[in-house]
Amino acid sequence: MKNGLYIVATPIGNLGDMSPRAAETLKAAGIIACEDTRVTKKLFSLLGIGLNKTFVTLHDHNEEAQSQKIIDFIKNGEVVAQVSDAGSPLISDPGFKLIRRCREEGLYVTTLPGCCALICALQLSGLPTNRFMFAGFIPNREKARQDLFRR
Repeated sequence: MKNGLYIVATPIGNLGDMSPRAAETLKAAGIIACEDTRVTKKLFSLLGIGLNKTFVTLHDHNEEAQSQKIIDFIKNGEVVAQVSDAGSPLISDPGFKLIRRCREEGLYVTTLPGCCALICALQLSGLPTNRFMFAGFIPNREKARQDLFRR
C-alpha cells in the first residue's frame, strides 16, 4: 500500500456497515490517527484487527501539533489511517487542517467512503436531496441550540 493518509469511514452503529476495503486499510496502516484511542481500539478488537500499531490522537484541541507528527510519519514511508469515533472523518470532526497541510506538502491523500450521519439523515428525511446545506450538528444543550437557531 502506498504511503500517505487514508481517510477511513467507520460504522455509525452497525459493525456490518464497515466495508471490507476499509477494514483492509486499517489492517495495513501502521499509524492510526483517531479522536479517542479507546473508541478506536474497541472497534479494532471487534473487527479482529491487531492493536500492534501506533495510535495518535487527533482532535480539535491538538490538531495543529499532531498534524506535523502525522506528516513526518508519512514522509518516513508510513501508511496513516484517519478515523473518527463513528462515521466519516472531517464531517463536523477534526482533520481539515491535517488534510490541508498534507496537500501543501504534496503528500498522497485519499478517502474510503462509508457511513455518514449527515447523508443518512438526508436520505431518511423525505426532503428533496438535489440541493441542501449542512451547517453542523445541532447542539445538545438547550441554550446553545437556541443560539444556533437564532443565528
